[in-house]
Amino acid sequence: MMEALLWSSEEGQKVRCRLCAHRCLISEGKSGICNVRKNVSGKLMAMTYGKVSSIGPDPIEKKPLYHFMPGTNVLSLGSVGCNFRCDFCQNWSISQEFTTKGLRDIEPEKLPILANSYRCKSISWTYNEPTIWFEYTLDGAKMAKTAGLATSYVTNGYISEEGLREISPYLDAMNIDVKAFTDDFYKRRSKAKLQPVLDTCELANELGIHIELAYLVIPGQNDDPQELRNFAQWVRDSLSDVTPIHFSRFHPDYNYRSAGSTPMETLKLAHHTAKEEGLKFVYLGNVGHCDEENTYCPKCGKLALERLGLRLIRDTTKEGKCPDCGQDLNLIIDVP
Repeated sequence: MMEALLWSSEEGQKVRCRLCAHRCLISEGKSGICNVRKNVSGKLMAMTYGKVSSIGPDPIEKKPLYHFMPGTNVLSLGSVGCNFRCDFCQNWSISQEFTTKGLRDIEPEKLPILANSYRCKSISWTYNEPTIWFEYTLDGAKMAKTAGLATSYVTNGYISEEGLREISPYLDAMNIDVKAFTDDFYKRRSKAKLQPVLDTCELANELGIHIELAYLVIPGQNDDPQELRNFAQWVRDSLSDVTPIHFSRFHPDYNYRSAGSTPMETLKLAHHTAKEEGLKFVYLGNVGHCDEENTYCPKCGKLALERLGLRLIRDTTKEGKCPDCGQDLNLIIDVP
C-alpha cells in the first residue's frame, strides 16, 4: 500500500477522499465505498497499488473503442474493487465480492515492457473501475507516455474533477459507461448518481480526451424509448454528434437475474433513435456479428471499417477519412 492522493484530514482522525464523486468521509480503520482506499492512522492509503488481478493483450475494439487506434492491440489490466454497487455487474468477482489474496504485483515501470512484449500500442486500465486505482494508473500512464504508448480508461465516469484534471495530460482515451439516463436507475441499481457521470463526460471532452460511451440496455430498466432519445439528444447537444455510442446487450448476471437478455429489436430501436437524433457513429455490442458494428461514412455511406467478433477485419480509410468523399470520421489513428 502507499499513501493516496486527493484526500484531506477531518476532525477525529477521519479523512475525506476527494478522488470520486462519493467523497467518502472515512473513519480510522475503515475503507471508502470502493473498499480499497483505507484510513490508516489518520492517513488515506491506497491498498491495491500495483496489485493486478487480470492482465493480457486485447484488441482495442474490445474496450469498446472503435475510433481510437483501430486494429491495434492494447495491454489491458485490472485490479479489484469498485465505487459502484451495480447488482447486474458482469465482473462482480473482482469488483464486488473479491479478495486481495493471490494478486500479482507489477511495478508501473514494467508496464511498457509488457506492452511491447505483447506488441501492444497502448495500455488500458479496465475490468474493474480504474478510478479507485488512481495512483497506480497515474504512474503507469506517465511511464506509458514516456515509452511512446497511448493510454485509456474503461470507466464508470465517477472520477472527481480534481482527479480527471490531474491524470488528463497522460490519458488519451476513455470509454465511459453511462448506465442509464435517469437518476432513479443510478440510485436503485448502482448506489450512485447520474449527474457526476455526465459531468465527467463533458469535462473529458473539454480536456481533449477521446471519449466513447457505452450504454448497457437492460429490459424494463433503462430501455424506455423516451429515455433512449433523451440520452441521444444529450450526447448530441452536450458532447458532439460524432461521439461514438455503443449500445450493448444485457445478459443476466450477479444479483440481477430477473430480466432476460436484451431483445434485438430493443437494441435496433436504440440504434435507430440515436441515428434519428443526428448521432453519426452508433454501434451495437454483445450481439455477435451484425452490420451495426461497422463504421460507415455519415456523408456518402461508404463502408469504412468492418469488424467481426470485436476485431477489425477491413480498413479502407485514408488518414482517418472516408476513402471516397474525404469525410473526417473522428478517428484517432495515433497519438504523439
